[in-house]
Amino acid sequence: MDQDSTPTPPTVYQLAPEQVAGPFFRNPRLLRRNISEGAEGLPLLLRLSIVDAMTGEPVCGALVDIWHCNARGAYSGWSRINPDIEVDAEAIGSIPRTDDDTYLRGSQFSDSKGRVRFTTIYPGFYAGRTLHIHVAVRMVAGRQYLDERNVAWVGQLYFPEVVSRSVLNAKAYRGRAAPVLSNAEDSFYAEMGGEASTLTVWPVGRDSHEDGYFGHLTIGIDTFAVSSQIKPEDFDKYTV
Repeated sequence: MDQDSTPTPPTVYQLAPEQVAGPFFRNPRLLRRNISEGAEGLPLLLRLSIVDAMTGEPVCGALVDIWHCNARGAYSGWSRINPDIEVDAEAIGSIPRTDDDTYLRGSQFSDSKGRVRFTTIYPGFYAGRTLHIHVAVRMVAGRQYLDERNVAWVGQLYFPEVVSRSVLNAKAYRGRAAPVLSNAEDSFYAEMGGEASTLTVWPVGRDSHEDGYFGHLTIGIDTFAVSSQIKPEDFDKYTV
């Protein structure tokens, strides 16, 4: 075989760093692309590519969940928790739910190229944290919820500082009592490999950020892994 006909080996990705799921994880079984439910804020079109870090191949049919706070720092299900007061809790189920809202939560199955797309808003922040989006990847059977407790990977997505500063000047995000942390000041970002989980973000329009943003990241996972961040018993806490 001559040099030109030598097969190109597949790209192998590093394992994306896992991060804590936080106290606001739920399992509302919302299979949908648009998760905004009319929440106020700048639009964010999010695309994630899930790949097998061992082989570089796309992971098809994985169930990808995302959840994040609104422009004011509140999470659905915990909308009455004051986001300007830091909560001393990290574990799933450690903060009692206050409502049955479902905004800014949803899941999608990855396509044949390992991609999922979500229409949402650029998140705000809550006291003690920088801007971020939570993600969980589950390996399921037959695009159903049969094996929904098999979570292979849990992480958080971060944003470039320069973009976030512009976003936080928009009307929906202004007037907060709590100061926003930079990525470097956020202990989870600093200690759990946040730089490797920072989205590539660019504006939808050329002239104004009011049109919103595109965001993308490739996430390398071990498809045979069982995450320690969301355990099977966690699905019995605030399942719906």
